[in-house]
Amino acid sequence: MDVTGTIFWVNGELLPAEQATTSARDHGLVVGDGVFEAVKVVRGQTFALHRHLERMTRSAAGMGLPGLDPERVRRAAAEVIAANRSALTTDYDLLRITFTAGPGVLGSGRLDPTATTPTLILGLTPGHDPDPQVGVITVPYRRNEVGALTGLKTTSYGENVLALAQAHAAGASEAVFANTRGELCEGTGTNVFVVRDGELLTPPLSAGCLAGITRALVLEWVGAREVDLPYDALLDADEVFLTSSARDVQPVVAVDGRPVGDGTPGPVTRAAQVAFATGQARSWEP
Repeated sequence: MDVTGTIFWVNGELLPAEQATTSARDHGLVVGDGVFEAVKVVRGQTFALHRHLERMTRSAAGMGLPGLDPERVRRAAAEVIAANRSALTTDYDLLRITFTAGPGVLGSGRLDPTATTPTLILGLTPGHDPDPQVGVITVPYRRNEVGALTGLKTTSYGENVLALAQAHAAGASEAVFANTRGELCEGTGTNVFVVRDGELLTPPLSAGCLAGITRALVLEWVGAREVDLPYDALLDADEVFLTSSARDVQPVVAVDGRPVGDGTPGPVTRAAQVAFATGQARSWEP
């Protein structure tokens, strides 16, 4: 897909990329006052869209953003995919759905909701086959497990951008955060699973991590125990893997340059990959 030639859906209109703009006063741009989802699209078919829309609805409610209509988003998704049908890739694409408070003041305060219209934008970007195995780094920053935005998928992503850039500079694929209690939390755009003594474990949502769609499906299809874990569980785990809509189940073979286990994907991780692929092939709306 040539991203410069894609068609966007902006507040009810299908527009070429160069015309798909928003107001300079849009509160999503000014202060990150918005929520978003990234949905996997395989040969034009969305995967787990209803789960993404349920989470987006929760995120919008948590941000105090009125006006999100899941059915309107579903219709818009169908329209923008159809408009880009000829440009879809043979692997998969990602459908980005962004919903903001709309035009507002050049500051943190919002206008009266009756005085402005929210902004809803949908667009497609090419996906790519996830790397078969990756390295991650730890970072000194902390997720706030009791923050106002904890558990919400918002457009306030600056911390993730910074940490991911540091991971890439170190030759790694992802950065993983601890929370303020020093417990394992999540990656910049991923959930984290570890295997210790043959048991598959993952931080609970109370640790401050996002309720990932792929995370939830792994819990259902594979089974894992949600438990508070020390941050250094990454370093002494037998196996580690990441989950996300773009990565599915992705083995981690190194943390801060040190091998995980024997430095190759382990049996629990490989079994999780098979189980997830099987479940994904079974239904578009699991």
